[in-house]
Amino acid sequence: MIDKDGNIVRIGAASGFWGDSTLALPQLLEVKGLDYIVFDYLAEVTMSILSAALVKNPDLGYATDFVRTVKDNLAAIAKSGVRLIANAGGVNPRGCAAALQAVAADQGLDLSIAFVEGDDAMHLLPELRDEGVGEIQDGRPLPANVLTANAYLGALPVKAALDEGAQIVITGRCVDSAVTLGALMHEFNWAPTDYDKLAHASIAGHVIECGCQGTGGLYTDWEDVSGWENMGFPVLECAGDGSFIVTKPEGTGGLVTPATVGEQLLYEVGDPSRYILPDVICDFSNVVLEQAGEDRVRVSGVRGLAPTDTYKVSATYLDGYKAAAQLTIIGFEAPRKAQRVGEAILARVRTIFAAKGLEDFQDTLIEVLGAETAFGPNSAAMASREVVLRISARHASREALQLLAGEIAPAATAFCAGITGVSGRAQPTPAIKQYAFLLDKARLQQRVVLGDRELAVSVGGGESSAAVPVEPRSFALPPDVDAVEVPLIRIARGRSGDKGDAVNIGIIARNEALLPYICREVTEAGVKGWLSHLVKGEVKRFDVPGLNAVNFLCQEALGGGGMASLRNDPLGKGMAQILLSMPVTVPRALLPTDAR
Repeated sequence: MIDKDGNIVRIGAASGFWGDSTLALPQLLEVKGLDYIVFDYLAEVTMSILSAALVKNPDLGYATDFVRTVKDNLAAIAKSGVRLIANAGGVNPRGCAAALQAVAADQGLDLSIAFVEGDDAMHLLPELRDEGVGEIQDGRPLPANVLTANAYLGALPVKAALDEGAQIVITGRCVDSAVTLGALMHEFNWAPTDYDKLAHASIAGHVIECGCQGTGGLYTDWEDVSGWENMGFPVLECAGDGSFIVTKPEGTGGLVTPATVGEQLLYEVGDPSRYILPDVICDFSNVVLEQAGEDRVRVSGVRGLAPTDTYKVSATYLDGYKAAAQLTIIGFEAPRKAQRVGEAILARVRTIFAAKGLEDFQDTLIEVLGAETAFGPNSAAMASREVVLRISARHASREALQLLAGEIAPAATAFCAGITGVSGRAQPTPAIKQYAFLLDKARLQQRVVLGDRELAVSVGGGESSAAVPVEPRSFALPPDVDAVEVPLIRIARGRSGDKGDAVNIGIIARNEALLPYICREVTEAGVKGWLSHLVKGEVKRFDVPGLNAVNFLCQEALGGGGMASLRNDPLGKGMAQILLSMPVTVPRALLPTDAR
């Protein structure tokens, strides 16, 4: 793909999270003509982990994986001329840059390494507390025991660093897509008001920010995806008008089609017509996805709106401790035995608490893995003869949870037959909760440091921007003829992702003719009912006409979310799979041949 001026910028994504495959960077370094490689390491809970590391060692507080990965490939990076952009700085971008500079010096390489500071909002907390700052969703006041408070910065500091000649740019907390947008703003010299271009580039960054999830990873129709052992990491080919192609390195596994890209587009978003980022508000409700060759998808039709004058700040705070333990139960009636074992263990520990004068648990959860606990009343596996019992609990006291840990193994000799596979004593860990609030952009000062130069970055105040609402779609449907009830997965694909204690579930029709029936059957009330054992808050639906899709945002859906949740699936990765089991009624003639 080449734009009208003959320019194209190629960007590869080598990390979707802290702990992604070490195969990514060497794989992408083999791609000819690659201009940039971007890395995403930071989740909300990662910031609290890095903050704890910084307290123990002032030289840490960043994603050490990044330094190790670059160290092993630094000669190839220098030879290729590719530029790297990573949010690996965590809570200590300066320390990350220093560590990488030392690695380069040890290898006799002179690299220009810049880092970005200014996302840390901890120093503002006392005055924000006095001002009565409230949580975005429910207005709760700022909690005590705040561990971190970091604003999601945008792309302008990245662009500034590249403008100054940096070969490697290290940021702290920024929106995941900013590392991509910053590179494209630099390359094409886009103005901060080129909203449609900024929106396209931000959506490009969103597609690749989770690594292989943009190239067939997590795809509903998983059997269509080959080569898992050598999955291709995503590569963008970006034009000056903002449009782009998603592809992957030749000869690698994975699958790039409008369906795989479409699923990733809906991952971890709320309203697709108003996807709010620091630099632009993206409207991709009418996005256009076109197959442009084997494993090549062209993306266009994204609209940009002026950004707001605030940053979203993600804070984390300590709220006691949690622990989880597992054991296996084999034999007839295994699910019922497991439930009774879990209840007995908790009752036994409560007796110990009473004797010691300890308060009760803050929360407990018994899950019987293998018996479809996650499906709640819709489980179809209660006859299983082998299950894993998972017991998790939260308490204000670490010592109380250590008492729980000590009562797991005794069940193997005191309760029912078939107990084995005790996981060992569960170690209590801090229960970290998230708290998000809005902060005026003018209250944070961003700067780029490159060698002995320090550059202040002006962001601007933002402005009001009215969205064009996407009206809920209604369809005049003919009377059902030869109707048949099938699981939703027969007519749709889906993907889910966490947003704090909320989860989004994108549902995409397998063809346009099926969308009206999805809209009729899979309503807000229907989703709330099917997931009522998991979702405690409001469910809201957003239409996405460009993808023949609907997106559901479910509040209070993850048991507190992240490191605070007691669930086996604290990030909602399986929620779409649960919803796809929901029965729907459609005309038999509209079903794919193999599903009739």
